[in-house]
Amino acid sequence: MKLFKIRGGVHPDDRKQLAAGQAIEVLPMPALLHIPLQQHIGAPASPAVRRGQLVAKGDLLANGQGMISAPVHAPTSGRIMGVGSYPAHHASGLSVPTITLKPDGEDRWADHIQGVDDPFALDADAIAARVAAAGIVGLGGATFPAAVKLNLRKKYRLHTLVINGAECEPYLTCDDRLMRERSADVIDGIRIMAHALGVERIVIGIENNKPEAQAAMAVAASEHANIRIARLPTRYPMGSEKHLVQTLTGRETPARGLTADIGVVVHNPATAFAVHEALRYGYPLVARVVTVTGHAISRPRNLKVLLGTKVQDILDYCGGFKVEPERLISGGPMMGQPLPSTRVPMVKGSNGVLALTADETNVRDTMPCIRCGSCVQACPCGLVPLEMAAHIRAGDLEGAVSRGLMDCIGCGSCAYVCPGHIPLVQFFNYAKGDMAARGRAKQKQAETKRLAEQRTARMEAIKAAKREAMAKRKREMAAKKKAEAEQAAAPSAHAATPIAETLTAETPAETEA
Repeated sequence: MKLFKIRGGVHPDDRKQLAAGQAIEVLPMPALLHIPLQQHIGAPASPAVRRGQLVAKGDLLANGQGMISAPVHAPTSGRIMGVGSYPAHHASGLSVPTITLKPDGEDRWADHIQGVDDPFALDADAIAARVAAAGIVGLGGATFPAAVKLNLRKKYRLHTLVINGAECEPYLTCDDRLMRERSADVIDGIRIMAHALGVERIVIGIENNKPEAQAAMAVAASEHANIRIARLPTRYPMGSEKHLVQTLTGRETPARGLTADIGVVVHNPATAFAVHEALRYGYPLVARVVTVTGHAISRPRNLKVLLGTKVQDILDYCGGFKVEPERLISGGPMMGQPLPSTRVPMVKGSNGVLALTADETNVRDTMPCIRCGSCVQACPCGLVPLEMAAHIRAGDLEGAVSRGLMDCIGCGSCAYVCPGHIPLVQFFNYAKGDMAARGRAKQKQAETKRLAEQRTARMEAIKAAKREAMAKRKREMAAKKKAEAEQAAAPSAHAATPIAETLTAETPAETEA
């Protein structure tokens, strides 16, 4: 298959050998599970259970709220111990709404869990509905609800489904192992998604540092002529959605647009496997494969982990630390986030736990920018990171935006090659966060103004209604008084008439007399 060259990128030591040879193991049941209600992009789910309630595996714990949201299900059977707050799987360590579940050890599926004999007999809406009900999100780390992507067929003219098996982040091997060990199931999930999207063409991109996965997926896909395996060059960030599509198709996604704009939808192998399980067996997303690795880990592993399992439980199973790690990261070393503690629970988007030594982190003092241009050459988006950083340092965020800040994918390639060890990604993330905060403040101000104007208009309408009511009442009172006056005058006129008539009648008599 012809591949197209993309700009930029780097070649970090992938260090995948630490865990790539380890088959997927099932982590033993933990004593407690802490299941956050925010495990996806969008609004957090709303609790559907109460303290003390008994639940079975797969029972609904929380309902998704709105289109960009996803429900949350019980990872095992047991008792709900509480619905409250617990530290998030996030660098901030802030507490988020969380359901705590105590397993009963039976791991008993709910009676209502039931799959479909032939998913291909279902229409697209029915497949998307089942995927949404299963709480499936993008398991490559983005956590975008998968059903929303499946429904893009209603808005865009789609022709290709791309499966992102690049897994270009160093250390991570969970997708690699899944494609090796469950290739037939992954292919089945891919075909179900393609059926829902209404596309015939399927391309599975896998980097060349995963030859076993390439071979396994090729065998599993051999019976389907519309599926192609693309052997990708090992280059970071090949797993970036837009750059992967450009490599495979030669077409560039519009700035701040979607790959669907050029007819392509991208999904992850783990997401495809989750779709297979949801449609064939009715299983909601309650577990995922996670890579636990780094030179500080005693026994690197690829583990199937129940959502809500504490990081400490995972580390204990892997023998703990050989040495105290310099840094503990969720995800890969290039785009992952530091973990605030080992108490935090695993969530749908966490595909790795890295415990890195000081040698692996290679932290050095920052030096001034020498304008060497290395960051420009490495940027896969064709940006000029040194200029953006200069504007951010000067407090000119608008200037950074004008130079493409919002097009930065945060891959870290620029910081990786910077000889001055300038934390460019941190600069860009800070600026994006600040711009987002400004946007929210501006939106809040506009909304406040709109509400104030509505209130003013409403109060004026109330006042006008009161004035009209008062004027109407005055008119009614005046009319009433007029009517009373006329009524009061009418009897005297009627009373005078008989007297006059009497007088008139008596006059002749008197005259005759």
